[in-house]
Amino acid sequence: MSKFRIQSHGRLQEWVAEEKGYFKDEGLDYEFIVKPIATWSGNVQSTESAPSEVKEGAYESLEDGRGCHVSSACHWAVNMASSANHGKMWGEAYGVVPSGIYVSPESPIRRPADLADAEVAVGYHTGSHFSTIQGLEKILKHEEIKLRYVGLLLDRLALLFDRKVEAASIFGAPLYVAEQLGFRKIVDTTFMIGFLITGDPNQEDVERYFRALRRAQRDIDVAPEPYKHYYLNEIPKKYHSMVDIQTFGPGERLVFEPYTQELFERTHGWMESWSLFPAEQVGTLGYEASVMQSRR
Repeated sequence: MSKFRIQSHGRLQEWVAEEKGYFKDEGLDYEFIVKPIATWSGNVQSTESAPSEVKEGAYESLEDGRGCHVSSACHWAVNMASSANHGKMWGEAYGVVPSGIYVSPESPIRRPADLADAEVAVGYHTGSHFSTIQGLEKILKHEEIKLRYVGLLLDRLALLFDRKVEAASIFGAPLYVAEQLGFRKIVDTTFMIGFLITGDPNQEDVERYFRALRRAQRDIDVAPEPYKHYYLNEIPKKYHSMVDIQTFGPGERLVFEPYTQELFERTHGWMESWSLFPAEQVGTLGYEASVMQSRR
């Protein structure tokens, strides 16, 4: 049987579990894959050459496969991907990641209502896409919510930094970078992260993986400071000298509670009510066929 493949996902937990030997303690035969930071903005000298639109995001990467056995993405994308038979959603845990819509310090946008008809930079079919709509739908009229699909998380940070967008939805470590650089949060859009299991791994290995992450989460809860240096692995080097990582928060928190059938169906229905996916991408499998439960 091939090794269980683990990747970091822009947060601290995998790095802590690796450092502390928790994956080994659980008996996982694994490889820890460190992938280059994926972003178009990392390969250009200036955002003047930014693409006008990027219509591919987290969901599409889940469709294609990410090269690890447990992928993380917003729960909307994972929900839809599992119901379209691109893997199984793990039903025993989820994450909660700090997120918000940010503007530059000098922006005239001050209140949530000021975002009416203002373009908000998001990633297509990503947490920023869905959380921005969810965060604004009770504040603005549907037709007043204007989205611009500009790429991945670090692309949005780069465009915000260079004042190429009016507002941007960002989360995780880039959110802490933006706050340190003086960018202002207009709307909090904190959202849930889901887990997608692909590649047909042994279920016991999946459970070992999550037991290791649970131990890592406890360490972060007790004292995150020793582990904040791992954030430098998740943001481009150009920001390293601009920020003090010890002022960062703990970031995404993993919650070891069920992702229930009621939540699965409510989330799926909300996505369909907004017609967020074209018909060929809409999954039709129900909860039992889409979600993997612990055997315990």
